[in-house]
Amino acid sequence: MVPKAALFDLDGTLVATEHRSRSAWTRLFLAHGLPVDDELLATFVGRRGRDTLAEHLHRFPGGTVDELFAEVIGYQTGPDSPPPYAVPGASALVKSLHAEGVPMAVVTSGPRDHAGELLDLVGGATMFVALIAAEDVSRGKPDPEGFTAGCAALGVAPADAIAFEDAPAGIAAARATGLRCVAVTTTHPAAALADADLVISDLTELNWSTPAREIAP
Repeated sequence: MVPKAALFDLDGTLVATEHRSRSAWTRLFLAHGLPVDDELLATFVGRRGRDTLAEHLHRFPGGTVDELFAEVIGYQTGPDSPPPYAVPGASALVKSLHAEGVPMAVVTSGPRDHAGELLDLVGGATMFVALIAAEDVSRGKPDPEGFTAGCAALGVAPADAIAFEDAPAGIAAARATGLRCVAVTTTHPAAALADADLVISDLTELNWSTPAREIAP
């Protein structure tokens, strides 16, 4: 069965931003005299920054989530921040689905302003029927709230749609919603994405029949 709709994560799935995010979170910890390593940075991938930051707040005596998150955003948007770029194949896939009339939504753990900027790299926000951002949900990934809202906005049942993700938290959210899930290995090795229905390296040459053929319900 060909899916009726697509729901895309943004960071790491449509647009490569991990290098920028890792730089910003690294700068935050170092600015406060705190150690940082790959294991710690991995806890931020695929989740709302405020949620993960709250789990590490005890490391920042006297700091608040709002203050620290604003500091991170400053690092991400500063002139010396590494620029994001479209994941290979993302722009072509989005434009192809839009041309075919396949309704699409973005379900991201990032803030709405951040999402709007990134979507310009894959054809613009007007390609999508709905954008579910961090501030639109009370519980971020791995909770299914975002994907549930995305399906409702598209007017489709989860069984009739496909989610595209790059992180375990996002895959867990998609599966909890009842969505089939395609994962791209842009930020995690394939083994970490094993709960997805299909794991691919990027979106190059992926067409709408691929999920239907390889992950039939």
